[in-house]
Amino acid sequence: MKTRSFPTTTGVLLLTLSAPTLACAQETSTFRGDNAHTGVYAGAGPVQTPGIEWAFRTDGRIIGSPAVAGGTAYVGATDGVLYAVTIATGVLEWQFQTGARIPSSAAVANGRVHFTSYDGNLYALDAATGKELWRFETGGERRFAAPHLNGWSPAAEVMPDPFDVYLSSPAVANGTVYFGSGDHNIYAVDAATGALKWKFETGDVVHSSPAIVGDTLYIGSWDRYLYALDAQTGAVRWKFETGDDPEYSNQKGIQSSPAVVDGTVYFGCRCGTVYALDAHTGEEQWAFDTHGAWANASPAVRGDRVWVATADGRSFIELDARSGAQVFAWQTSWYFFASPAIAGDMAYIGNWDGRVTAIDLRTGKPTWVFQTDSSRNNMKRFVNRDGVMNFRAGKSDPTSSFYDDYPTALNRFFTMGSFLGSGVVVDGVLYVGSMDGMLYALK
Repeated sequence: MKTRSFPTTTGVLLLTLSAPTLACAQETSTFRGDNAHTGVYAGAGPVQTPGIEWAFRTDGRIIGSPAVAGGTAYVGATDGVLYAVTIATGVLEWQFQTGARIPSSAAVANGRVHFTSYDGNLYALDAATGKELWRFETGGERRFAAPHLNGWSPAAEVMPDPFDVYLSSPAVANGTVYFGSGDHNIYAVDAATGALKWKFETGDVVHSSPAIVGDTLYIGSWDRYLYALDAQTGAVRWKFETGDDPEYSNQKGIQSSPAVVDGTVYFGCRCGTVYALDAHTGEEQWAFDTHGAWANASPAVRGDRVWVATADGRSFIELDARSGAQVFAWQTSWYFFASPAIAGDMAYIGNWDGRVTAIDLRTGKPTWVFQTDSSRNNMKRFVNRDGVMNFRAGKSDPTSSFYDDYPTALNRFFTMGSFLGSGVVVDGVLYVGSMDGMLYALK
């Protein structure tokens, strides 16, 4: 049985804004808060530097985002377990073991918890008990792979991408569960029985998560296309082709998940671009150049603003939703893979360096920073004197370009308690999981 733990030294830094925290009854029972994937949450989150309400320890690392519904947080870990944790206390309700790591986010609907695992299955569990109701077996999971990724050697060897860290998180609508798979397919499965309704094959791995608006499904693939499919039949309504990584042409694809707001689809791409497309036609409305930086994180959208984050650009950026013009940008020390969560006047976003930053959207400036104990203890090993990331510090041989050194380096970086999953805000509390294996409730 897992128990709560309460780190005593975690959670730090600056506070420049003071305002009351507003509570609002809300559940965020799917990835990015809703099926449109807006990344926007009702009410306000922590405005002042938060304390740790509780911290629940898993036996693995947490890559996905928690889903919160009915007073319970559901989160998977790399130990292959999905955990159900009472949000009032941080105490384990139940756990369910799969055959491999769970880097997807769960979707809770009609008393069922749906999620994907690297064992190649989509699971449906009873949300109250954790009892398996059904499982749907795909053709199997795998990561995006290509020869000579990022210029690594051996040049002729097909390499799995160590940065392809997520699985597709399911969305549930109209009695159907939708998700993508490493077998190249997008699936629609009956939510009550697990029976296949339809599947659509793309040209490569699908680890983007589907957004559902009206009767249309929007999802990206590592084949470089953003697809709009009829949610009832799987028929293609349109598809939009993105570009290649500007430096390495075989490092392609869409890792970001789309957000769909007011007839526009927003998403990022490995080609160093954030796109806005007409949701009905797929016509490009604008494209924002990230100057070669991967836009792996999923956008958040509210009103006339879009918020995106870049990996190697290390930037959190606010864009005008109508024109794609940059409003402000804030840069940090390490990669952003986590997507921003918007609540009230604040954006909350985690970083590879083991820190979550709250950014005041009225000023574009950080208001507070939460830091894990793992980050406090280990980050100094992986930054230069100016505080900026030092990728070579993770490699056994800093001069090596051999593939094996890079997955090894990533595992070392993750000892910072990196945040790869996105936070969610419910009733004034920020819930977020870390690669230190902890699910944090911050208030």
